[in-house]
Amino acid sequence: MAASDPTNQKQIVIRSLAIWLALILAEIIHGVLRAILLVPLVGKFRSNQIGVFTGSAIIIVIAYFTIQWVGARRTSELLTVGLIWLTLTVAFEFLFGRFVMGLSWEELSSSYNLTAGGFMPLGLLILFFSPMIAAMLRGRS
Repeated sequence: MAASDPTNQKQIVIRSLAIWLALILAEIIHGVLRAILLVPLVGKFRSNQIGVFTGSAIIIVIAYFTIQWVGARRTSELLTVGLIWLTLTVAFEFLFGRFVMGLSWEELSSSYNLTAGGFMPLGLLILFFSPMIAAMLRGRS
């Protein structure tokens, strides 16, 4: 089946969505553990900063073990997977944070302000490129 085959593209999108569910579940568990174990030691803001790096590591590990199954091979396909994960993650974070957790827009956006020490844009950049990073780590160019 050719990489440009619409059936293959649909499969890549569906599998990307499935892996995103695993990613978000892993990140929720990561966030709960961080709140229990790390927040009491270093505070919420510093815990969030540390969490960007530990969360990024979790994402890369999951991407590493699943990218072959997703079926994305070309750079454009890998970037599409990353864009799907990025879009869904940002939407989930803001919608869940606002409407389930009841956080203010200011609270939600504070971790996106690099000048104030918010590292979330770095984590999202890693999330976006994680399919490519995983493919490179698995020996694909």
